Amino acid sequence: MTTPPPPAALIPRPVLFWSGVALTFAGVLEHLRMFLECAPMNFDMSMMTMTPSMWAAMVVIAVGVVLSALALRQPAGTGPAPSPAGAQTAASRRRLIAILSFALIVDQMKPATLAFVSPGMRQEYHLSAAEVAWLPTVALTGTVLGSLVWGRAADRIGRRATILLASLIFLGTTVCGAMPSFSGNLIMCAMMGMAAGGMLPVVYALMTESLPPGRRAPIMVLQAGLTTTGGYMAASGLAALLLPVSGWRMLWFAQLPPVLVLICLNRWIPESAAFSAGKKRAIRVPAATLFRRPQTAKTLVVTAYGLGWGLVYWGFITFLPAQLEAAHGHGMSAATLLFLSSLLAIPTCAFAAWLYTRWSARNTMVLYAGLTVTALLALAALGLHDSGPLTLGIVMLLFAGTAGVIALLGPYTAEVFPTALRGTAGGWVAAVGKSGGAFGPPLIALVLSAPGGMRTAALFVALPMAAAGMAVLARGSNPDTTQAAADDTQLATELDGLLPNEEPAPARP
Repeated sequence: MTTPPPPAALIPRPVLFWSGVALTFAGVLEHLRMFLECAPMNFDMSMMTMTPSMWAAMVVIAVGVVLSALALRQPAGTGPAPSPAGAQTAASRRRLIAILSFALIVDQMKPATLAFVSPGMRQEYHLSAAEVAWLPTVALTGTVLGSLVWGRAADRIGRRATILLASLIFLGTTVCGAMPSFSGNLIMCAMMGMAAGGMLPVVYALMTESLPPGRRAPIMVLQAGLTTTGGYMAASGLAALLLPVSGWRMLWFAQLPPVLVLICLNRWIPESAAFSAGKKRAIRVPAATLFRRPQTAKTLVVTAYGLGWGLVYWGFITFLPAQLEAAHGHGMSAATLLFLSSLLAIPTCAFAAWLYTRWSARNTMVLYAGLTVTALLALAALGLHDSGPLTLGIVMLLFAGTAGVIALLGPYTAEVFPTALRGTAGGWVAAVGKSGGAFGPPLIALVLSAPGGMRTAALFVALPMAAAGMAVLARGSNPDTTQAAADDTQLATELDGLLPNEEPAPARP
């Protein structure tokens, strides 16, 4: 009888891992000390240069991340990681949902903070509007790359290890607050973006594989929408408290405590049993499988949906507050508009979660794409100069539609793809959606300069969103856990030549 392999540990080398965390934290604290020493100068560090101690601290941070990454690598020949005691209880599931929701809020705080640090950064470094615009562009480009890298990593090294590594890079990139030069901020924000880009698809993959099929869909849709809102509200709340006191730099350091809490909560984040079983069978599916049958149609559908949302959200809506203020007459400031849009996401996502479960996942996605397109076409027809309840209602409908679209996209992608491709697919879709932050603003700025201005831009972004909705209607499917299990077996069978010694497991009944 074959002896089963020893079980994998949640952290194979705990002393090495926590030593890496301690080194990373020590490097961040040295930058925080340098920042606090600038209090007599109103925390203006633009006239400074990187000191030898700061360079040494950067090296310490890099070494700490590498050590922790090595500590998470599972030894060859180990079996699935053991589940914590009571992992299948309702209480443990609620705890996991709470921890992963907290992880997403921490994740969303990073990009949300960009909007609040940009004005102070522009003033301190004496930048033009075009120059400071490089900050969100670089950060969002980092999220695109991070989504691809971390999504793939989740299918190779595990969901849990990927979440821990992303959290550790979050910890290291809080030193954004002490970078003396603007170029240094750009580099650190790119790294921050890479860490932030991977958290969402990995969390959705772990949620899909850890919760009962009948309950996970509404929980994940609510989680997707409300954590986005929570991240923005947390960032805006910190900005309201800290900007008048210590300026924009402190907004990065203020995120240090929640990141440390997230890392310390790791013992209650189990590895996915489905991933562990696939690893035991040595299933390693190439990323290109996303574009091979039977995954091709699903990949194209979610790609179109993500791209349509990214163009509307990062492109069109980016310019909407300024366009509304320029139209006059409605009395709504950009800050008020953003606040209302955040509040509106709560009932929007709750209703989307209800429809997703009680009606149809595919039809719900089509409905929210349709709401977004309807609002855009109404803006294209009426413009923004006809102030009053009608225009404001259309704008609120636009925010409701886009909030529902992004709340549905991640959970849907995690459910329709098989386990062996779930992280890769989630990373791809997240990258596609966030790519709108890289090319959306300059593209919409060009369209705004054309005849018709905002009306032309609204029509321009309505077309890909409408195409996405039609793609979901024509080729989308409702999540089927039995089919996902069958897809896992089919992938293993098709890749038998690439995966020697693999014995595909039968599909679950």
